[in-house]
Amino acid sequence: MKYLKAFFGAFILILIDQWTKYMVLLHIKPVSSIPLIPGVLSFTYHENRGAVWGIMQGQIPVLILSTIIILAVVLHIYARIPDTKKYVWLRLVSVLVISGAIGNFIDRVFRRYVVDFIYFELIDFPIFNVADMYVVIAAGLLILVSFIVYKEDSDFDFLRLKKGERHE
Repeated sequence: MKYLKAFFGAFILILIDQWTKYMVLLHIKPVSSIPLIPGVLSFTYHENRGAVWGIMQGQIPVLILSTIIILAVVLHIYARIPDTKKYVWLRLVSVLVISGAIGNFIDRVFRRYVVDFIYFELIDFPIFNVADMYVVIAAGLLILVSFIVYKEDSDFDFLRLKKGERHE
C-alpha cells in the first residue's frame, strides 16, 4: 500500500510541476516576465541549463546521470522505510524528493534545460520552479522531523545493513 500511495502522490506532484512549466511556456515565455508584487515577486521565464543556482551549466548528461543515481538511492531508502505511522513523515520527504527530481529530470531529458519562473526580485534570489520547491520543502521537513519525531539513533536502524545482508 505504501508504494501505491507514493506512486500516486509523486504522479500528482509531477503533473502539477509539469503543468506549471507548460503554462509558463505558453503565457510567460512570450512576455518574459509578469510581476505579481512589483519589485518583490514575479513570474520570470528562465531556461536553466545547469543545476541549482545555475552551476554546472551545459552539463546535462552529468546532471541526468546524477538524478538517476539520486533517484535510485531515494527509492532504495523508501523501500526500507517501515510501513508504520511513525514513518509517514519520512515517506513524505522521500516522495517530495522523488517528485522534484523527476520533474526537473523530465525537463533536462526532453528540453535540454529546466524551466524556472519564480523570481523573488526583492532579494534577487535565483529563479526556481515547483520541482525545486518540492526538494527544498523535503529538506526543511527532514530537518524539522529529525528534531521532533526521529530523535533516537535507533529510529534509523532500518537503514543499517543486517548481518548476512549484502549491498548490491
